[in-house]
Amino acid sequence: MASPSAPAVAAAAADRYTLYGAPGSGATPIHAALTLIGAQVDTVDIAPWEGESERERLTGVNPMQQVPALVLPSGEVMTESAAILIWLGDRYPEAGLCPAPGDPRRAQYLRWMVYLPASIYSMFWVRDEPSRLAADAAAQAVVLECTAARIAHCWHLMDTQIDEPSPYLLGDKLSMLDLYVTVVSRWTPTRRRFYRVAPRMARVVRRVDADPRLAEFWAARFPFSMDADEETS
Repeated sequence: MASPSAPAVAAAAADRYTLYGAPGSGATPIHAALTLIGAQVDTVDIAPWEGESERERLTGVNPMQQVPALVLPSGEVMTESAAILIWLGDRYPEAGLCPAPGDPRRAQYLRWMVYLPASIYSMFWVRDEPSRLAADAAAQAVVLECTAARIAHCWHLMDTQIDEPSPYLLGDKLSMLDLYVTVVSRWTPTRRRFYRVAPRMARVVRRVDADPRLAEFWAARFPFSMDADEETS
């Protein structure tokens, strides 16, 4: 695919977004995508899992008191990470971060972009505060163990059903799906288990971790150096 034209790059650079969400949160793949697109991003760091005071800061932006939330250049607010990533991919086709409508890869792109929040990301609402579903410490430990097993199982199912990465999940170009998987796979129960249950996707996330276009972004917003320890564990 050809590089973005100068007018397209200039148009993206003129767009300014406000992104709510702490470093390492579900806002991270969105921020990474906007970095690759070349748009301007103002960040508001809020970590709702840290307590009620943090959640209250989100009430006026997202009544669900969850991140990410993205204020578009128009002033409209978008929530739900998959929806935002899909919208950004379609909004900036010149960035080449998603298959266009009509592309034969589009169906699988949408399938897996929805699978992640439905089957995996949703588990972290429980894991962040297991007391939401379990009152005592023993029960909370069971919740954490069961959700970790569920996450690993879902990663494994995705790994066995997705086409062979070559070298990315949808072919020869990095996509929103690669960014999404890379970030979510960094969360607990950590990459060690992810590498074991999803060996084909493991090659992809390492590639995205090392992408020079995102080196400064990762260092600033989600430093990550687990590989050395995890591969010997």
